[in-house]
Amino acid sequence: MELISILLLVFPFLGFLIIGLLQKHMNRNVSGILGSAVICINLVLSAILFWHVSSSNQTVQTQLFDWVKFADISIPFAITVDRLSALMLMIINGVGLLIHIYSIGYMKEDEGVNRFFAYLNLFVFFMLTLVLSSNYLMLFIGWEGVGLCSYLLIGFWYKDHANNDAAKKAFIMNRIGDLGFLLGIFMLYSTFHSLNISEVLAKASVMPSGDMTLFFITLCLFIGATGKSAQIPLFTWLPDAMAGPTPVSALIHAATMVTAGIYLIARSSVLFVLSPVTMNIILVVGAATALIGGLVAIFQNDIKKILAYSTVSQLGFLFMALGLGSFSGAMFHLTTHAFFKALLFLAAGSVIHALSGEQDIRNMGGLRKKIPFTFALFIIGTIAISGIPPFAGFFSKEVILTAAFEHGLGMGIIATVISLMTTIYMFRLLFVVFFKPESKALKANHHVHESPKVMTYPMAVLAILSMIAGFVQLPKLFSETQGFDTFLLPVFAKATGLAAVSEHGLDVQTEWMIFLVPLLVIAALIVVSYKRFVNAKELTEASGFSKVLANKFYFDEIYDFCIVKPLGFISDIFREFVDQTIINGIVNGVGRGTLFVGKRLRRLQTGNVGFYLVIMVFSIIAILFFNIIL
Repeated sequence: MELISILLLVFPFLGFLIIGLLQKHMNRNVSGILGSAVICINLVLSAILFWHVSSSNQTVQTQLFDWVKFADISIPFAITVDRLSALMLMIINGVGLLIHIYSIGYMKEDEGVNRFFAYLNLFVFFMLTLVLSSNYLMLFIGWEGVGLCSYLLIGFWYKDHANNDAAKKAFIMNRIGDLGFLLGIFMLYSTFHSLNISEVLAKASVMPSGDMTLFFITLCLFIGATGKSAQIPLFTWLPDAMAGPTPVSALIHAATMVTAGIYLIARSSVLFVLSPVTMNIILVVGAATALIGGLVAIFQNDIKKILAYSTVSQLGFLFMALGLGSFSGAMFHLTTHAFFKALLFLAAGSVIHALSGEQDIRNMGGLRKKIPFTFALFIIGTIAISGIPPFAGFFSKEVILTAAFEHGLGMGIIATVISLMTTIYMFRLLFVVFFKPESKALKANHHVHESPKVMTYPMAVLAILSMIAGFVQLPKLFSETQGFDTFLLPVFAKATGLAAVSEHGLDVQTEWMIFLVPLLVIAALIVVSYKRFVNAKELTEASGFSKVLANKFYFDEIYDFCIVKPLGFISDIFREFVDQTIINGIVNGVGRGTLFVGKRLRRLQTGNVGFYLVIMVFSIIAILFFNIIL
């Protein structure tokens, strides 16, 4: 098993090296097949490891070599596979493989397809490094690696300057969060004299709840998570990440980068439950992010931007679950979300592919008849993410809603409202794109076509997973066996034991209310959305508060005014006065002074021997006089 865990990192990195080094000489079809093949091998290896850790309840520990060894500091390059990392392996490699296969068709005509698959393989390699790390420093390397790959893939079409700006925005905003993570790592080593995750958690478990050192450590780790998983205030990069090809959006939003922050907090659950203040901060930030993301999604008109803000909202919902102490609930929804969010992004890509690059939903309509297979898959994804039974999103959302109501009625209502907003923006998207009368632009487009099988088959697999994945854990009303919770129990048992959890759960009436009321409201929202958007010839222009939502609460404009422009102004001052005037003035002044002195001294070079003899005699006299004085 140790060898298998090592090979999980070897294969995607080999794929990156081979495709990257030979990209100019490799057939574009070969790169897609090779890139997909190495991830397919990884999926098989992940399944073997998943079966092993599930059946034996043993953790696979593999130390490759001593990575950092200086004085009393010893940090190995080591791999750990337990149930949590095994679950992440299945998500990353499983969803990643389907996205790789889909990309073969989607990127077929792109001139940079070989470079694209090299980047995809590198992305998977760094994400696997992140989840397999046995220590925080190695995890940080994977953390930075996925940040690098997101920069490369978001700005993949670099000839468009807007794409470069989006890539830089993602890179810079993540670096802000990463500074917090790095400070957290320094404090971890200073406190525990180790960065080994299991050792740190064991030492932390004997510390008192509310310890200030743990508060600052967890706060710094959470700051890192806010950047990577797009929480307020570091969330505006994620919608702009739509600048990259659609498969990139699916990979970032479903299986890799944005899940890193949730994984970090879940992996460090013992630290966080011992810091109730940080847990409350996570809860509040998650709820605010989920509400804002959901509200903004309702008023967007770009098909990918709607799904992007949906991801922001869903991530906030996941952070709420973490803040509530429902770590297994967060991982459950992370798993189901990976399936239906990847499906929705790939289906959106199929729509864009069918319409030759069109992304504005106002220029769509009536597509259910022209691309029926994509339409059917989009419906499945919409039902799943809206939390409608018996699809996967219902079961995972139910766990989080239950945890919210156990925390208090107010939090339960907030969580329910956030969940219901999903229905509004997703069915608006569904009805406008597939049911609304065709737009003029669509009627003029005679090349609308269904996507090839290499794109539709991966979507079909994701659709099946979106339908059945939730059955691994039924609500407590219907089953006492909680399969997903039981599976992750060894990982979160210590954190659960340390947390201050109420001894009594919800009564049966409340559980039925949580189960039935949202379904009734969802049904009503679907009917209202159908009447509102199916017969609408044109979407009305936003005005009043809806205009604020359409403009994303003007977060980008506020950041531009408060941060970007002041920094630009300061940099202009430094460039003009400090750099150009002072520094360049000094450097150029030295040069001009040297030239001035040189021009004067060269007058001594007269070519007259008598003059040179006089100068020599005076020089000797001056030297002798100087020596006599001293």
